[in-house]
Amino acid sequence: MVMSDRTRSERQEGFEPVERIELLGGDCSLDFANTSSRRTAPDGPNERLGGYADLVTWSERAGIVDGEGAAALRREAQRRPTDAALQLERARRLREAIYGVFSAVGRGDSPSAADIDVLDREYHVALARRRLEADATGGTWRWLDAADPLERPLGPVAFSAVELLTSDRLERVRECTNTACNWLFIDASRNRSRRWCDMSDCGNRAKARRHYARTRSSRSD
Repeated sequence: MVMSDRTRSERQEGFEPVERIELLGGDCSLDFANTSSRRTAPDGPNERLGGYADLVTWSERAGIVDGEGAAALRREAQRRPTDAALQLERARRLREAIYGVFSAVGRGDSPSAADIDVLDREYHVALARRRLEADATGGTWRWLDAADPLERPLGPVAFSAVELLTSDRLERVRECTNTACNWLFIDASRNRSRRWCDMSDCGNRAKARRHYARTRSSRSD
């Protein structure tokens, strides 16, 4: 039997399914990148987008679609499973490009041209679906329906990523220093010293590892 990405991930350390992962990146695009973690682990990453339904679940949690829209996407995916699988792969490519771009920025490096190309391409597709509406009180952006409804989750993610990349918030983008995590986040701390995606999770694990290393060292002396 071939093990699915999600089944494999559920057996890995620190896995929480897309229904339960915390959205703590500080930006929609970073939360999307965080649907994968442990990217360099020998047994493979924690993949939380194991199927198109997971993409819909994340999109609903992130506020990209409401409950009615999510139900419509699930029905469409059941009706067109091959197309849904293709859109899932497209979503994963966008996600990895977003991770590549902001991980590089967080290290002080330049993003790869390949990652920028993926993001730029999806951004321009998304841009065609944005319409400015205004009245006496001001203007607002509205998302138009995608030509293919299965594409709907991707536009807001790509748009959010480009807005972040071109904003002054970019200098606060960080990657969790827990190498078994790889989550991205915006460091909103006053002194810009946040090192972990979540102090209660990765931060405590790092402290526990340091304590264990000190204990072992003292016993060997």
